[in-house]
Amino acid sequence: MQQVTDILPAGRVSSDRISDVFAADYEGRHRRRMVLTLKSGETVLLNLKQARLLQGGEVLALEDGRFVLVEAEPEALMKITAHNPLHLLKLAWHLGNRHLPAMIAQDHILIRQDNVIEDMVRGLGGHIHKIEAPFDPENGAYGGRSASSGGHGHHHHDHD
Repeated sequence: MQQVTDILPAGRVSSDRISDVFAADYEGRHRRRMVLTLKSGETVLLNLKQARLLQGGEVLALEDGRFVLVEAEPEALMKITAHNPLHLLKLAWHLGNRHLPAMIAQDHILIRQDNVIEDMVRGLGGHIHKIEAPFDPENGAYGGRSASSGGHGHHHHDHD
């Protein structure tokens, strides 16, 4: 079984050099060690030092020199909009306070469907539009893209 030797950023490998595709939803792309089934049916081994999200568009380099495109499959999401930019910023703060993975755009936020969060957002005056789309959330301040980075050094401080 071929092993993934590197993860390259989107756009680094020309499309004519891509030999296969690994497609999965958010959960299926957030991994450390897993046998990945490609669209061709071939399986390859992903074995990283720490878990990370394989972003749509990234390319997996295999031992034999082939390249596999990572594809984010559409999934059930909530598109959150607000009355104005300040309102959207406040909604983003509440979502971030719950440590939810989110895709942030200038005029909306995408999160995975969740009835409790939907009620919270509506209670805060936000608007919810249920959609199906690929989900590639922000990595976060401590979740850098390096597959070989060590601990994140995250500390919590209590304030009076």
